[in-house]
Amino acid sequence: MVRHIVLWKLTDTLDAQEKATVIQNIQKGLEGLLGTIPGLTAIRVLTDALPGATADLMLETSFESEEALRAYSVHPAHLAVALANVRPYIQSRLSFDCRMP
Repeated sequence: MVRHIVLWKLTDTLDAQEKATVIQNIQKGLEGLLGTIPGLTAIRVLTDALPGATADLMLETSFESEEALRAYSVHPAHLAVALANVRPYIQSRLSFDCRMP
């Protein structure tokens, strides 16, 4: 199993209402990918950061293999969500991929 974690900081140009809408759209879009991408076994977007957090939201995904993770990164359904709901609103992104026992 492979775990893929992404932390995002949203752009500072969003007001509080816009930020809430963007976060909701990211969560709905990404979590909606479960069952549509082969090898994706779990996906969730965490949005309730504690005070002091330096990221606005976190994506946590699990895949059957590294090949499945690579396929996810270029899958049309994933790219559609990323291009419409995520990338236009992101100031910074960090990711961490690892094998799980």
